[in-house]
Amino acid sequence: MRLEVSNGSSPTVFVLLGFSARPSLEPVLFVVVLGCYVVSVLGNATIILVARVDVRLHTPMYFFLANLSFLDISFTTSIVPQLLVNLWGPQKTISYAGCVVQFYVSHWLGATECVLLAVMSYDRYAAICKPLHYTVIMHTRLCLGLAFTSWFGGLTTSMVGSTLTMLLPLCGHNRIDHFFCEMPLIMQLACVDTRVNELEMYVASFVFVVLPLGLILVSYGHIAQAVLKIGSAEGRRKAFGTCSSHVAVVSLFYGSILFMYLQPAKSSSHEQGKFIALFYTVATPMLNPLIYTLRNKDVKQALRHCVGALL
Repeated sequence: MRLEVSNGSSPTVFVLLGFSARPSLEPVLFVVVLGCYVVSVLGNATIILVARVDVRLHTPMYFFLANLSFLDISFTTSIVPQLLVNLWGPQKTISYAGCVVQFYVSHWLGATECVLLAVMSYDRYAAICKPLHYTVIMHTRLCLGLAFTSWFGGLTTSMVGSTLTMLLPLCGHNRIDHFFCEMPLIMQLACVDTRVNELEMYVASFVFVVLPLGLILVSYGHIAQAVLKIGSAEGRRKAFGTCSSHVAVVSLFYGSILFMYLQPAKSSSHEQGKFIALFYTVATPMLNPLIYTLRNKDVKQALRHCVGALL
């Protein structure tokens, strides 16, 4: 499907090819994606609820975790409902406005998550490496400031990059070989030189992906040194336990992104990339609350307390 429009104009709808090359797979994907989405929303909403209700979780760690849970709900909701519509029936289109909103919001929340994960690693660094000064370092004003910086920083880079992309003339090109509107794919449809957009994207990727990952690695380097200095095995196990959930979440998030973007530019790799993108847009937001629930004693106790109060 290609719209017949004059040069320089933008299409009124986009065609999201998604998984249409494998129509027999679409009903299975619909059920899997719907199930993951429901679990993701319920799981992350539960984390937000217990972090709000249980006073024992009114700490910086769970404040940032609640932010991450709200972010995951928002991110997956910006993509999954449209994906389910496209998987359910033969219509694979999304309106121009819907596509614009999708890549603005997904870009914003993706960048925010990178920064927020770095902030959470700093919180763990302060808790383990500076335990006597932790409450002084991670005071309420700093926590609010770090959370605001994460959200506002992600919004800023999305406004700049997405606006530059939106201004590109597409000359009627409207076929996107993916299941959601992603900024680099929109750039590929442009009928003009996109070097300025690509430069902005590379700079933003360095600032919002590479730098936060570097900060996470530095933080955990210091944490590892501090843990190794702990004399007792029980002390080391307890210290590691406070970080293991965050390490697992960071590994899932960055592992899927790096694996996807480091693939060679081949058609088979592009198809694999769709499934990897499906993993970090659908499965990762579902797994995050499960990781924090199953591996965190405080959250499990808070859940039992909330369930007991309801019963």
